[in-house]
Amino acid sequence: MRILVYLGHPAHFHNYKNTIAQLKADGHEVAVLIKKKDILEDLLRNAGIPYHNILEEGRKDSSIGIAVGLAKRAWRLFRFCREFRPDLLTGSSVENSLIGPTLHIPVVNIGEDDAQIVPKYAKSAYPGASVILCPDTCDCGKWNKKAVKYSGYQELGYLHPENFTPDKKVVHRYINPDSPYFIMRFSGLNAHHDAGIRGIDNRIAGRMVDLLKPYGRVFITSERPLGDLLESYRIAINPLDIHHVMAFADLYLGDSQTMAAESGVLGVPFIRFNDFVGKIGYLAELEDKYHLGYGITPDHEDDLYETVKTLLEMPNRKNVFQSRRQKMLQEKINFASFLTEFLESYRV
Repeated sequence: MRILVYLGHPAHFHNYKNTIAQLKADGHEVAVLIKKKDILEDLLRNAGIPYHNILEEGRKDSSIGIAVGLAKRAWRLFRFCREFRPDLLTGSSVENSLIGPTLHIPVVNIGEDDAQIVPKYAKSAYPGASVILCPDTCDCGKWNKKAVKYSGYQELGYLHPENFTPDKKVVHRYINPDSPYFIMRFSGLNAHHDAGIRGIDNRIAGRMVDLLKPYGRVFITSERPLGDLLESYRIAINPLDIHHVMAFADLYLGDSQTMAAESGVLGVPFIRFNDFVGKIGYLAELEDKYHLGYGITPDHEDDLYETVKTLLEMPNRKNVFQSRRQKMLQEKINFASFLTEFLESYRV
């Protein structure tokens, strides 16, 4: 089978990297297409995965720039498909859903955000998708009839114990993993679905650093500028190594959804602080059913500090959260294996 995997974001690399390797090992011909986005190309190059960039020039962050970029990518995807002649398109992209029906190629879309959280994407990508693969906690809105739901999370495609083993030797390149440390992550919150969303500002971050410092070292990764007082805590980590560093952390705090979920499935307690809390199904499950983390909205800032204190003072915290993780793993699947089997068995 000829399968085209379209990656539009660094997170998509992690979602697909194990599946791409297995599909190739099973004898399928796989083409990886990408658009220019942050560190996506670095991840692919470092992992040794060949790819084609269909928008090397990038796009401008304006309404017109976004529309022009989409049109260019769709046209170039169309031309690539005419040449490669794939049997199946897969990814998390609008372009697949535009070109697939045009060329009568099935489209397998993967996602984990509820449709109401990403309404523009859902309205653009879901109508042309043949099927939507998503966690059973995900609400695809009026496209639920297209959904194939599984008991798991996309993060278990690359952080399930069958796919990932944390390595202290990797962590030693950056941090002493045998001494307590905390990871803080600040998103840019500049995606189209982030409009009006509040997260952790520098004032709140500074107060959290003061709370954490007596208990261990603090390290910050951030998509946005940090003030002078916080800049000294910034750490640069190879994106391929970040999950090893996260796995040995004592606590994760931030306003990034993905890194919160990654911490949760690794058994590292997380606190996420933003306006998405209570609105995203899979994160709510990690918090409310498995108690692997805590979601707090900006309207309850004092709860943030109290939760940090509670976790810092929790006896035997690491064992408690690893036990909770084991319960979650017993009930969830390896998403990479599921995705591979689904694509291989798809009737084209």
